[in-house]
Amino acid sequence: MNARGPLGEFLQARRSQLRPEDTGVATYGERRRVRGLRREELALLAGVSVSYYSRLEQGQAVNASPEVLDALARALRLDDAERRHLGELVAGTRRRPAVRRPAAERASPAVRQLVATLGDVPVVVLGRRADVLAWNTAGHALFAGHLPPEIPERPGQGPNMARLVFLDAHTRDLYADWPTKARAVVATLRMASGQDPDDPLTAALVGELTVRSPEFAAMWADHRVKAGGDTVHRMRHPLVGTMDVTQQTLRTEDGQTVVVATTEPGSASHAAMTLLVHGAVTTRAGAPQPPAMRA
Repeated sequence: MNARGPLGEFLQARRSQLRPEDTGVATYGERRRVRGLRREELALLAGVSVSYYSRLEQGQAVNASPEVLDALARALRLDDAERRHLGELVAGTRRRPAVRRPAAERASPAVRQLVATLGDVPVVVLGRRADVLAWNTAGHALFAGHLPPEIPERPGQGPNMARLVFLDAHTRDLYADWPTKARAVVATLRMASGQDPDDPLTAALVGELTVRSPEFAAMWADHRVKAGGDTVHRMRHPLVGTMDVTQQTLRTEDGQTVVVATTEPGSASHAAMTLLVHGAVTTRAGAPQPPAMRA
């Protein structure tokens, strides 16, 4: 990360992704040395001075008003999630970093009760950094059947969904359109980093993935953000074949994410999912369980 900081990097990345012809900026056929808009062109579109906008990109201005942020968001053509991310980045530059040991994340009893109630529907609970905090038998079978089912309960050994998507061959093969899934994971992680820019565990995770995965490094540099929602993924499960699975994300009060996977009723995907879940539940019921996992 360079001296600009997260705010400056985000602004520069978004500015570079805007083409002059898309914003009405006249170029008069000139040969341009920079990708996207120049600083002065973006400042003109936002109605701010070039010097002020330059200070924002350089991380030297931390007092941007809501009106300025709104003008920048319009000029940069940000969507709602990106607007919130911009506001969080500006707020982050005003906070003094605090040295602290992050508390271990755990799924609350209420969330665990929800996971257990949706027994035949694949569910996985992710922490703010995409750590897998809990899953039911169906969720384990769908997303990570190659891992021990009790692994989220092991202190310090729980899987992380971002690591799985980028570094685990099984998870990579699971998604027919892996790049789309990977970009969504990076965008969600980018949003989390903006909400808590001083979190050392997030920084460590991003650093690890940047070093170990050139694809992650390239996607991270793109500064895309994602607020959640519903996404249909074509999943190629090694046991039941290809399924079109809708992954719906629900947010908890603790900032965690409950991912619920469903299929279209009456479809071939639904039949395959039913077969997968039935097989997993039957196998799990007949297997001895560790004491910590027993009801």
